[in-house]
Amino acid sequence: MRISGKCRIFARYCAFLISRRSPKEESGAGAGGATRRNEKAGTKGRHTDDGQFDDDRIMLNIRRIYILALAALTMAACRLHAEEKFFRCELGIDGGCGYYVGDATPHIFQNVREAYGTNFRYMFNRRWSLRLKGMTQRIAGYKPDGTGFAAKEAGEWQNRLVNFDLVAEFNFLPYGSVWYDSRIKPVTPYIATGIGLSLYSKWQKATAYMPFIVGMKWRCSPHCTIHLAWEHDVYFADNLEGIDAYGNTYRLNGTNLMNMDVTGQLVAGVAIAFLQDKKVCRTCK
Repeated sequence: MRISGKCRIFARYCAFLISRRSPKEESGAGAGGATRRNEKAGTKGRHTDDGQFDDDRIMLNIRRIYILALAALTMAACRLHAEEKFFRCELGIDGGCGYYVGDATPHIFQNVREAYGTNFRYMFNRRWSLRLKGMTQRIAGYKPDGTGFAAKEAGEWQNRLVNFDLVAEFNFLPYGSVWYDSRIKPVTPYIATGIGLSLYSKWQKATAYMPFIVGMKWRCSPHCTIHLAWEHDVYFADNLEGIDAYGNTYRLNGTNLMNMDVTGQLVAGVAIAFLQDKKVCRTCK
């Protein structure tokens, strides 16, 4: 790592201070060694004839140790500053449970099934990012009886959705793993929304949807992020069930929000960060 600017000046100043001799040593050297220890007389650690020559040497050594320790800590901090990286991209996986709300299931977290997928995130800064996600989930419910309403006795239906969406994410706090900057937090809540495309009924039908996401992120290391998210997807269709009795009975599909199907997912995920910015030593500026 290259050290320049203030770090280099400080290192040279520390070297100068360490190489200096005490005033007693300088005067003693100029006078041809007029001041000496009386080792034979057992005066080690006590005052000599010319004052406190031994005490001066002890204080000089303490000062040198202090300067060395301060220089080591400063250089270590400079290195940590330079090694802080802002990663622009993340690639991760998600997994959890999903549910469906529509003609056959009126409540959330009813007939819960598995949901899993992958995502790619590009971060513009510590607050804003763009995420591309692909996820698949199974939705289920009870088939309709003779009256057109879901009935347990009629049996169960299932359908698989494959969703792709592009969302903009906003972090409520500046997000990162910079321990020396109290403004940057390793944990932050976030929200996201965007637009997506859903394929269902064995890839034979497609519709657009709008995702709405709220979650938490934790940067557990400079290269790894763990997150928990709750997502609601509002579809521009009312036939996700794939059953004619549930689909478009009053021919209102796509004409109002109250007649659209909804799915949701509660997932946890992990992502690996890459594509780091160029290292910058803030202390050296």
